[in-house]
Amino acid sequence: MAKKKTISESSSSKKNKKDISVGVVGSGSFATAIVKMLVENCKVVHWCVRNEFVKGAIELRGHNPTYLTAVNFNLKNLKLTTDINELVSACDIVVLATPSIYLSDTLEKMNCEYKDKIFVSAIKGIIPKVNDVVAHYLRDEFKIGFRNQAVIAGPCHAEEVAMERLSYLTIATVEDEVSDKLFDIFNSDFIKVNSSKDILGNEYSAILKNIFAIGAGIASGLGYGDNFTAVFVSNAIREMETFLEAIYEAPRDVNESAYLGDLLVTAYSLFSRNRNLGNLIGKGYTVKSAIQSMNMVAEGYYAADSIYKTSKQKGLALPIVDTIYAILYEGKNAEKQFRKLTAKLN
Repeated sequence: MAKKKTISESSSSKKNKKDISVGVVGSGSFATAIVKMLVENCKVVHWCVRNEFVKGAIELRGHNPTYLTAVNFNLKNLKLTTDINELVSACDIVVLATPSIYLSDTLEKMNCEYKDKIFVSAIKGIIPKVNDVVAHYLRDEFKIGFRNQAVIAGPCHAEEVAMERLSYLTIATVEDEVSDKLFDIFNSDFIKVNSSKDILGNEYSAILKNIFAIGAGIASGLGYGDNFTAVFVSNAIREMETFLEAIYEAPRDVNESAYLGDLLVTAYSLFSRNRNLGNLIGKGYTVKSAIQSMNMVAEGYYAADSIYKTSKQKGLALPIVDTIYAILYEGKNAEKQFRKLTAKLN
């Protein structure tokens, strides 16, 4: 069960910002939203962005030139760089918020000392190079143990963070001390933080919900209504529970917000890039053309291949995962596949 804290428990405040050395790697929408969260509580946030153009644009205009452009930053609160080693060397806490397909290229440039750093994954996808989750990638490739890791789960759309609409994060860690540090720098008037020890469960659930959101989008594009979507999502959470129990048994309740809540918002929200990808496919776009028409990475596309293969290795019955994989990777017709799926849902 997630351990819940309230805003009154936080020692941080806007009037007394902390000197904690924290940095964010990535310059997409969620990375920008995380920087916004952190500047609420930290005097300075280090930010490693994609290239010199993005860095120069932020320094000139005070906002990300491409994502969440309405979020304006006081440049006194930011220390911008394009060098991963400069950021990691300067920070005790490093938040990874790049798309999963770019993480290995980014971290392979890291040659500074990082043994005692805390790495926080805000990435909701599979690392293609190793076909595994971020937690395992950090452990196996960089010898960063779970005691020095944390995982951020939702429901928390970047666009709503930008508007300071009340949002919720679950931060999964092994160590209570790490959990407390992260609570202090993330919790604010518009961000409520829960804690969990289910690192792998939170990470896999964040990956699975993106696959299911593609399915919800396909259903919408095909003309299925709210009644079907409700049944679809209720079956999806059961598939999620089946997969999580097969991968990593832990005391968890999939009805909590980090699991079911994140699934719901990703499946239903118009802000959801994975749902939007599915919607285009349902309306008749080819998978390739749908992906090319989007200006952000839909993590569910890349995850579907890995999750499908893992489920087959473990002999799991996951009809929704099977359906999405068939459409995305086998070129099967979406309308025909969903007609078959409707007979399997209850």
